[in-house]
Amino acid sequence: MSTLPVIAAVDGSDSSLRALDWALAETERRGTTLRVVHVRQYAPSNQTDVLVSGEEPPAVDPVLSQVRDRLADRAGLPPVEYLDYEGSPGSVIPGLGDSAQLIVLGSRGRGGFASLLLGSNGMAAARDAACPVVIVPQEGREIHNESEVEPGPRVVVGASVEAPDAHTLAFAFDAADRMGARVDVVSAFPWPEYVWTAVGGFVPSESDQQAAQDEIVALIGDIVAPYRAEHPDVRVAVVAAPGDAAGHIVGASKDAQLIVVGRHRRRLLKPARLLGSVTQAVLLHAASPVAVVPPEDGEDD
Repeated sequence: MSTLPVIAAVDGSDSSLRALDWALAETERRGTTLRVVHVRQYAPSNQTDVLVSGEEPPAVDPVLSQVRDRLADRAGLPPVEYLDYEGSPGSVIPGLGDSAQLIVLGSRGRGGFASLLLGSNGMAAARDAACPVVIVPQEGREIHNESEVEPGPRVVVGASVEAPDAHTLAFAFDAADRMGARVDVVSAFPWPEYVWTAVGGFVPSESDQQAAQDEIVALIGDIVAPYRAEHPDVRVAVVAAPGDAAGHIVGASKDAQLIVVGRHRRRLLKPARLLGSVTQAVLLHAASPVAVVPPEDGEDD
C-alpha cells in the first residue's frame, strides 16, 4: 500500500470544499494522509517587476484557516497536513502529482467565468499531473439517461476493445473494491457499419446490431478477466452500446460513485499531452466525480 498522500487542492470556493469532503473519504479508504493545499496566485511581493502598495498578504493563509475551522469538530479524521504555495495554480497543482497518490479538486474555483463547466486549474491538473486526478463536479448537473441502471454503488469505466487501457481499468477495479461498488464497463461501437460497394459508394451493412453488441461484450469480458480475478468480490457489468462513447459514459454517471477515464498517450503527430475528446466531454458533463488516469509510466513523457 502506498504511503504517499492524497492531495486536496482548495481555494475557499464551494466547489473546492465539496472536493475536500470527497478527498477526505477517499483518504480514509486508502488509509493514508490527506494533504490540503492552497496555491496563492502570484504573491505581489515576490514579483520583481511589480510595485507593491498596501498591506503585505497575511502570514497565515486564510483559505487553509477556513479549512481547519471546517474540520475542527469532525471526529475520526485521517492525518491532515496543510501546505500553502505561491505561484500559478495551473502549474503548481499538476507538479504536486509527482509525490501523491491522487489529486482531488473541484470543477470550478473562484477565478474565471462562472459559466464555465470546468476551470483551467482542473483542466491543467487532469492533463499534466503524474498521478490520477479526480475532478468533483458542482451539484445540480442534470443527466437525462433513459437506460435503466441496476441500483447500488457503481464505478463506471470506459473501455475500448481496440486499445484497452490497463492502467485505467486497474484504477477502476481498485476504486470499486475500496468503495464496495460494482464496476460498470462501458464500451461504445460505431453503428451502422458501412461497406464499400462495387459502384464506389458506402452503404449500411446487413450485419445484426445485436450480434455486434454480443461480440463487444464477449471481447470486453476477456479484457477485464484478469481484473475480476484480482478482485473476486467486485461485481462487473459490461455495457456495449452503439454511438458516442462520451454520451454513454455521461449517461451512466447519474448516481455513480466515480467515473474513470484515461488520458491520451502522446503520439507522433500530437506530441503534447492531451486529454482526448471523450475525456474532455465527460469532465464537462458528468454528474459524478471523474478520475482521469495518466498512461503507464513513461508512455506520456
